[in-house]
Amino acid sequence: MNNKVLIELVVPVLEVRYDVYIPVNKKIGNVIILLSKVVSDLSMGYFKENDCNMLYDGDTGEKYGVDVLVRNTNIRNGSRLILM
Repeated sequence: MNNKVLIELVVPVLEVRYDVYIPVNKKIGNVIILLSKVVSDLSMGYFKENDCNMLYDGDTGEKYGVDVLVRNTNIRNGSRLILM
């Protein structure tokens, strides 16, 4: 699985964590859309997917740019990301 990384996704609104594989060849913006849809489905619509959802580094709190490829970030296996 060289084309995916396993991350821990934290969703503070729901107070839950998910272990998720994300593709390294996609832009962060596309990953946010995918993760938002999955979390919305898993929460039975409690988490709302919208254009304001952003992805943050769980250690530093830095926001990831939507036009950057995952492989060009510091996201690696075991990284903790926050979806808000």
